[in-house]
Amino acid sequence: MAKILSRAAWLAVFGVPALVYGGICSYLYAKQRDLIYFGQQTRLSADATDFVLQREGLRLRGWAVQPQAPRPILYFGGNAERIELRREQLQRLFPDRSIYLLAYRGYGASDGTPSEAALFGDALAFYDHVRERHPGQPIDVIGCSLGSGVASHVASQRPVARLALITPFDSLAAVAQSHYPLLPVGWMVQDRFDSVRWLARYQGEVLVLRAGRDQVVPPSHTDRLLTAFAKPPRVVALADADHGSIGAAPEFEQALRTFLGGDDAAPPAKASAVLSQR
Repeated sequence: MAKILSRAAWLAVFGVPALVYGGICSYLYAKQRDLIYFGQQTRLSADATDFVLQREGLRLRGWAVQPQAPRPILYFGGNAERIELRREQLQRLFPDRSIYLLAYRGYGASDGTPSEAALFGDALAFYDHVRERHPGQPIDVIGCSLGSGVASHVASQRPVARLALITPFDSLAAVAQSHYPLLPVGWMVQDRFDSVRWLARYQGEVLVLRAGRDQVVPPSHTDRLLTAFAKPPRVVALADADHGSIGAAPEFEQALRTFLGGDDAAPPAKASAVLSQR
C-alpha cells in the first residue's frame, strides 16, 4: 500500500503537471500559425483594392499609389496591420514616388493562408512585378514589425537600394521565446523569420526605427539584429513610442522622409550570392 501511495503521490506531483505541460506544448505547436498571423483582423472587400498580383493560382491584392511616378517604394506591413491606412502617410511623405503595398496571404483581400515560405515567395514575386513596371529604377523597401522579417529576406535576394526597418527583430522564434520563457517555443516555431541570417551580407543603406516602449519586440532582439549588419545602420530611437504608436510620432516621419526622400538615388545593393537561392 505504501508503494502504491508513493507512486500515486509521485504522479500527482510530477506526472499530472508534465501531462499538462506537454498538452500545452502540443497545442501551441499544432496551432502556432493561428497564434502568429492575425490576418482575419485586416480583412476587407476586394473592391477596396486597386492592385492584383497573380501567384500560384491565388490573387494577392493591395494598392499602387502614384504608380506612374518613378523610384518605387515597397511596403510590407506588420502583423494585424491594416496597410491601407498607411497609404495616406506614405503618399504625403513621398509625393513624387510610386508606392506599392501588398497584403499578405489571408490578409486584406488576398487569397490563401500565410506561412513564412509563402510570404517570402510572394514578396519576391511582388518585387519582380514592380521591377518590371519600373525597369532600371532603384527600389526601396520598408518593413514594419513582421514585415521587417519579410523585407529582410527580400533585401537578401534582390537588389534593394535602401531598406527601412520599423520595430525589427533578430528572429521571430527568439522573440517568441522571450515572451514564453517557460516553454520551448524557440524550438517549436516553424516560421522563424531569421532576419539576422538574411541581413548578414546586405550592403545597402539601412534605417532602423525603434520604439523606446516596445512591449512586443524586446529591445535586446533589436540590439542583436543591429550587430548582424555588414555595415552599421542608421538608428533612430523614439523614446516615448510603443510598438503600435511609433508611426504616429513626428520624429518617425522626419526620419523616414530624410532617409528615403532624397533625390540622390542610391545604387541598388546586390543580393548576396550565398543567399541568392529562392
